[in-house]
Amino acid sequence: MADLGVRYATALFQLSEERGQLDVIMEQSKFICSTFEGEEGALRILTHPLISANEKNDFVEKVYGAVIHPDLLGLMKLAIAKNREAFLLSALTKLVDMIMQHQNYRTARVVSAVPLNESQLLKLTDILSAKLGKKVAITAVVDSSAIAGISVHVDGYFLDRTVKTMLKNMNESLRSASQ
Repeated sequence: MADLGVRYATALFQLSEERGQLDVIMEQSKFICSTFEGEEGALRILTHPLISANEKNDFVEKVYGAVIHPDLLGLMKLAIAKNREAFLLSALTKLVDMIMQHQNYRTARVVSAVPLNESQLLKLTDILSAKLGKKVAITAVVDSSAIAGISVHVDGYFLDRTVKTMLKNMNESLRSASQ
């Protein structure tokens, strides 16, 4: 049963590839996964044992029907019909991973002291993509201990331009100079 999510993901991946819709399916799968998160997430409703399949289908249609691709909607409805809603998150996560690997994406982990806005993330994505010659997806992490600046870890490379690291390096230089 553990690879049921993989089977769903593989089937939707193959269908999306045939139709040339991998990018759309990937972005919308990420969106759905984000709505599943937390205590109030949609997955809690979809997996609730006291909510009927009809009510779950109505919920999926109202929440996602107008904003996601019909194939993704079909996957969600199939999972509900087969009473396999609990596998949706793993299936969609695996689907995103499969598409990213297929399209030669690299994931960059970017740490900053404050949240980066959409414009900053897009500019950073463009710069990293150009430097690496590959598509880059950014996972942004906020760490207030960085004080200011950013650090980037992608494809085996690490660049740290945070004030925290600069202060640490300055402290080490001063200590070694005084010895």
